[in-house]
Amino acid sequence: MIPFVEKRGLWFAISLIIIALGLVSFLIRGFNLGIDFTGGTILERGLPKSVSAKEVREVLAETGMDLSSAVIQPMGDGREVLIRAHALSTEEIRLIDSTLREAYGQAQVRRTEVVGPTIGEELVGQSMIAILLACLGVLAYVSVRFQPSQGVAAIIALIHDVLVTLSVFVVLGKEINGPFIAALLTVIGYSINDTIVVFDRIRENLQFSPSRKDLVRLVNESIHQTLTRTINTSTTTLIVVMALFLFGGTTIKDFTLALLVGLTAGTYSSIFIASPLWTAWRLQKDRDLAAA
Repeated sequence: MIPFVEKRGLWFAISLIIIALGLVSFLIRGFNLGIDFTGGTILERGLPKSVSAKEVREVLAETGMDLSSAVIQPMGDGREVLIRAHALSTEEIRLIDSTLREAYGQAQVRRTEVVGPTIGEELVGQSMIAILLACLGVLAYVSVRFQPSQGVAAIIALIHDVLVTLSVFVVLGKEINGPFIAALLTVIGYSINDTIVVFDRIRENLQFSPSRKDLVRLVNESIHQTLTRTINTSTTTLIVVMALFLFGGTTIKDFTLALLVGLTAGTYSSIFIASPLWTAWRLQKDRDLAAA
């Protein structure tokens, strides 16, 4: 039997190392925020033929502008293209349009929008509120159904998942944007499901063995009893997300990468973080009561 609780120091250290690497990367170069947060320009153009994102990017490279961070997304049948770039001047927009016309014969202007930094700041605030409300909802639900201490442990596990995913993106220099926030919320909803399954089994086993003398053994057995279910569920989900990551195209690659990292971190925290952390608290509380 794997000593999940006894080796909790090792499991916690692995997570702390990953988060520390993300913190160091953040202090060195900060977040790579997308135009959803920093502001920028959105161009939607109609073309006479179907195009791919790679083809349009090669065409725009001829302008001599730095559009390496721009998001290029063909829509519909590929005859419309959406370009999300940093703040562009009127002359730069005209240069892009003229380059597209030279390459494809025509480029119909469907939409030109400028996302200001004020809207970006509002989006950051709304994203943080969404994540906070999700965590508070989880805390209330787990506290009512199980124990308040288990609710806190579940929230810490969710924060762990968010920080690990964020750390990986910062280390890799990936863009933090709206889809990334959506991926984080998805991970929060998925991760808490596994944690609740483990806590539910612990509660059932405690009913048959109310004595806390063998609490460590009981928690280890509870995790082992749900381990196959957790691994099978996570594996099938990760296979689908991996297929999207490999074959879904560049448009959703960062979104699916965030899901891959977040779902993996969520599975890890459900097994190695939430229950061992709660057990450590219970043992410490029992020691404090005995000393008193």
